[in-house]
Amino acid sequence: MLRAMTDRPTHRYAAGIEYDGTRFLGWQTQDQTPTVQATVEAAMSFVANEPIVLTCAGRTDTGVHALGQVAHFESSAIRSERSWVLGSNTHLPDDVAVKWVRQVPMDFHARYSAIDRRYRYRIVRSTHRPVLDRHQSMWAYFDLDVARMDEAARALIGEHDFTSYRTVACQSPTPMRLVKHIGFSAISGIIDIEFIANAFLHHMIRNIVGSLLLVGRGERPVEWIGEVLAARNRKLAGPTASPQGLVFLGPRYPAHFPLPSEHIA
Repeated sequence: MLRAMTDRPTHRYAAGIEYDGTRFLGWQTQDQTPTVQATVEAAMSFVANEPIVLTCAGRTDTGVHALGQVAHFESSAIRSERSWVLGSNTHLPDDVAVKWVRQVPMDFHARYSAIDRRYRYRIVRSTHRPVLDRHQSMWAYFDLDVARMDEAARALIGEHDFTSYRTVACQSPTPMRLVKHIGFSAISGIIDIEFIANAFLHHMIRNIVGSLLLVGRGERPVEWIGEVLAARNRKLAGPTASPQGLVFLGPRYPAHFPLPSEHIA
């Protein structure tokens, strides 16, 4: 049974978490299971011998993966950073792992301290459906003009109202987001699209990818992406791309926080 160690000072920690989101109903704990948050909290609570509650940098949806999710938690348990990692992973399933844990100042917040967030969407262009990559990529059996997609995506760089590219269920109080980078690479039939922004709206990346696919297939002109953005109307954009191609690469933070280098801006 978990017990609260109220006689000890509480410390704040940050944790790096990697997961395959295939079987999870997203990050956030909910009535239905399994979720990544509930799974990791249960493992860490066992290590701490007290309840652990995680706050993450970016909540991922059902079927979406993470290479570098960052979450913070507080605990009065006396454990080394190595013990947090090894102990948690002992109690986690094969599709989730704690990569690192660092003690951080109490003013660190996994969500609000982040400067930006990075995602990758992977498309496998093939005449047959992929097998080994089926859970972590979208299959494109049709031809795609990546150069046209790249050109069209430039209209999204900068600070804009992304109403056209967010789900109607999005709960963000503002549709304004600052997109810093959208980059394409295409090697041996694998097309990767990297997104960097201060934050993303619900389904924003998947809606953008779904729209860019129409441009890549020649069904819409290059200028259409910018026109849809300006219209501020979700009904005008393309369909939402499938979740399995999306990976949260991780957030980045100011350099004064004691985090691994890949998370420092």
